[in-house]
Amino acid sequence: MTTDAASLANLASMPRAEFAFPGPLRDQLVAAILDGSKTSTTGLLVDYEHEGEPLPKVGSRSVVIDSEDRPVAVIEITGVRVVPLAQVDLAHVVDEGEGDTSVAEWRASHERFWHSEEMRAELEDPEFTVDDTTLAVLQRFRLVTDFRLAD
Repeated sequence: MTTDAASLANLASMPRAEFAFPGPLRDQLVAAILDGSKTSTTGLLVDYEHEGEPLPKVGSRSVVIDSEDRPVAVIEITGVRVVPLAQVDLAHVVDEGEGDTSVAEWRASHERFWHSEEMRAELEDPEFTVDDTTLAVLQRFRLVTDFRLAD
């Protein structure tokens, strides 16, 4: 990837992909994207609705942001499904690259995140909880550009 003015303008116009909140979890997730072990992610439909953001579309690209607010990669969406949490499958869980070996293990760790003070503050709902019927946005993506390799 070149760093000419056209490329930088294109990068600046792309939506940002921010995994979790800045800190150790984001660092872990970004590292997994960069090493190729993370090719899927899960968001909550309620979060998209709260932020007034459209759902991702297949073929769209976004810039992955690290905990220091730096662009580190470009990813492209290859699949999007909206399903109740009870229907998240093991293939999606494994492709999240977080080391979970069962849906139950994945669900427990994700519920800790979704029930965290940070997430509840983000949603402006101090009592927010998820259950089997909560709609999840399951995304698959591929790494297009790793800026560490562009130098």
